[in-house]
Amino acid sequence: MNAVDRRAFVAYFSSIGLGSTLLPGVLWSRVQGQDPVRVTKEMLEDAEKIAGLKFTEEQRTRMVRGVNSMARNIEQIHGVDLPNSVLPAIQFDPVLPGMHFDMQRTALRMSRQPKPQRPADLESVAFWPVTQLAELIRTRQVKPSELTEMYLARLHRHGPTLEAVVSYMNERARAQAAQADREIAAGKYRGPLHGIPWGAKDLLATKGYRTTWGAEPYREQMIDEDATVVQRLDAAGAILIAKLTLGALAQGDVWYGGKTRNPWNPEQGSSGSSAGPGAATAAGLVGFAIGTETLGSIMSPSRVNGVTGLRPTFGRVSRAGAMALSWSMDKIGPMCRSVEDCALVLHAIYGPDGHDPTVHGIPFNWTGGNVDLRKMRIGYTEASFDSPDRNGNVVEYNRAAVEALRRISPELAPVEMPADLPVNALGIILNAESAAAFDDLTRSGRDASMEETSSWPNSFREARFIPAVEYIQANRIRTLLMQQMAAVMEKVDVFMSTSGGNSVLLVTNLTGHPSIALPAGLSAQGTPVSVTFVGRLYDEERLLAVAKAWQDATGHHTQHPPRFS
Repeated sequence: MNAVDRRAFVAYFSSIGLGSTLLPGVLWSRVQGQDPVRVTKEMLEDAEKIAGLKFTEEQRTRMVRGVNSMARNIEQIHGVDLPNSVLPAIQFDPVLPGMHFDMQRTALRMSRQPKPQRPADLESVAFWPVTQLAELIRTRQVKPSELTEMYLARLHRHGPTLEAVVSYMNERARAQAAQADREIAAGKYRGPLHGIPWGAKDLLATKGYRTTWGAEPYREQMIDEDATVVQRLDAAGAILIAKLTLGALAQGDVWYGGKTRNPWNPEQGSSGSSAGPGAATAAGLVGFAIGTETLGSIMSPSRVNGVTGLRPTFGRVSRAGAMALSWSMDKIGPMCRSVEDCALVLHAIYGPDGHDPTVHGIPFNWTGGNVDLRKMRIGYTEASFDSPDRNGNVVEYNRAAVEALRRISPELAPVEMPADLPVNALGIILNAESAAAFDDLTRSGRDASMEETSSWPNSFREARFIPAVEYIQANRIRTLLMQQMAAVMEKVDVFMSTSGGNSVLLVTNLTGHPSIALPAGLSAQGTPVSVTFVGRLYDEERLLAVAKAWQDATGHHTQHPPRFS
């Protein structure tokens, strides 16, 4: 094969995408049973249009044999069983060459807590943050079993209204609570999550219970293992009481059983895909919840439901036992009622487990937010906060959010996000990886059962036409984006942005930077609004310290949906 032939072959090979397996399928499906030639020159000419290429008739003649051989190879690939849990042999790392991190590990230390008193009606603690619930348990004013029964009762009472629960885990929860009662009575207190009831987004595997991924084709799926996050929270003494809803295959708030509701206005959805964790935490049905994010699935429901949601640095928390949607973008994080709650949960779940190779062993040290903010460079995305509403006015809660931040750090630095790269176009990374993750669903035709409730089936099909070369090129542009974002973070340690409707969400999900959404008040319609803080890679300690200072100064997180109080 001469150089010209080789270039032509490689170009076409890339255009149909070895990692994207439907285009060859489209080519040969029209000539099934016509061996030895299944792909014709006419098919190649059609395929060129998709790839944006133009070959000569002579080049197509030379390519036909090689493309048919490649098609047979891909057919053999289709014959290999690839469960969703199988990782690709390539992985994303947000850490750029030359970056260094403090590897010194310190003991967990909470901020000073007021001494709570058990109320006469235990249900009145349903909206208390973990920090306060933990004090009730540590001081033995409340038993874990009492707290568990209270939250189970609220789940059964309000879960159907919110359409937020996939599986109630009564038996497992009561067994864990009884064990926690015994341990604490014997003086074996494990720490601030001991005895705290929580809920898991139903893409985390749990032994003995369904893991449905929110989608009709998987509604009876049983995975005989506990996800690493579940194991680690078990070890911390937390009590898993429910599997909570997610939009089908981690998109939106519509799942096979309905649409998860916003507790502030049940006529509205709770956003997604961590729909159940957002609604249940906001409505006081769990002490905290675990969500996941690929592109806004923690940030968005946190904003809509008025909870505090942390998306950690990519590679901070193991995803073993969690449904894979995008191996280079999926992240797991807590959804809570305060910043410090998020810190306590993150401390319990972070770090390598020997199963997820993307996880770094960089310590997360939480000292109760005891950081000298005067020595930190804090910024904000000035343009997003100054953007007018539909009536041409700057929204009052945006102005108030900035003023509260100025009281913490008078000299705020304006921050501009990278703007000279086609960031939106990098969405093909998620499209291609998600289609690969659910390759069997598409080729088996089982995706038809999701057609009316989810856009995933069509998205997975469209993604088969992303050439492999362009997937790689998008990831190369992603490297440039990471470099530009690193330059932004050289100027500030933490910055604040409005939540939703700007480039911060997409950029930071692609670069892997940690982010936390905090309630910022209520809109004119009485539903929550929020702000977002972004920190440096693997620097959740300072990110959460700034966010906690802002949250303590504003108090918006103490507001709860009235009809569930």
